[in-house]
Amino acid sequence: MKKPLVGALLALLLFGAGAAPAAAETRSSPQRVQPAVKAVDFAGTVALSNCSGSVVRTPDSQPGDPALVLSNGHCLESGFPAPGQVIVDQPSSRTFSLLNSTGAKVATLRASKIAYATMTDTDASLYQLTSTYAQIKTAHGIDALQLSATRPVQGTSIKVVSGYWKRIYTCAIDGFAYRLKEGAWTWKDSVRYTSACKTIGGTSGSPVIDTATGKVVAVNNTGNEDGARCTDNNPCEVDESGNVTVRKGINYGQQTYGFVACIGAGSKVDLTRSGCNLPKP
Repeated sequence: MKKPLVGALLALLLFGAGAAPAAAETRSSPQRVQPAVKAVDFAGTVALSNCSGSVVRTPDSQPGDPALVLSNGHCLESGFPAPGQVIVDQPSSRTFSLLNSTGAKVATLRASKIAYATMTDTDASLYQLTSTYAQIKTAHGIDALQLSATRPVQGTSIKVVSGYWKRIYTCAIDGFAYRLKEGAWTWKDSVRYTSACKTIGGTSGSPVIDTATGKVVAVNNTGNEDGARCTDNNPCEVDESGNVTVRKGINYGQQTYGFVACIGAGSKVDLTRSGCNLPKP
């Protein structure tokens, strides 16, 4: 895992580069007009005490619904969930620093509960907040990031946005790991980044954003630091035949489209909903 951090060196508080300029359009070769997508920045991301995260919604979320914060299962204040453990509707009063587009803190948000968390098959947590999406928008002018309802594809241009470090990493989806094994934990269909996303400790829980749509397609969670095989902080890939591949210096995230089918009215995580395939308690 990208280790949760207790403290931070100010020297590492770096900002990611801005978006590249769009190619010029000529009169002789008109281009099809694409829907405008806001440049990826820090708006809607949050900093936890030890990790990163983001305020997220589904395509069907309503303004009056309690807002949700997405991070990693290994970022929970109670520590790492055990293999096979799934946490649902556990009270929590954890706080999150809400950031604006420049990475400045504009508010402190508070959880009412851990709606869902696990490190089995995926490494994710969803906190339900005491604030609604509308209240956050009205008070701070910040919209939640939308979870994509579809599986991402290889080659997709992505940005990993860390609220903890206030840093944006830019790369692409290199491919997918059938199984990603790290110590006692195993994750399914993990996103593998190209080498440009050199994420570090504290980036755990960062939203992975498709730059073409502006939607969240994964949550950043780990990377192979030392080239070791399947150990803590050194995940390995295992294919359908059981073959193991170690990729030193390569980082990974866990897909998030599967959450959309599991979140119903009022931001309720309902593991019995049709199409919901998240691990259950």
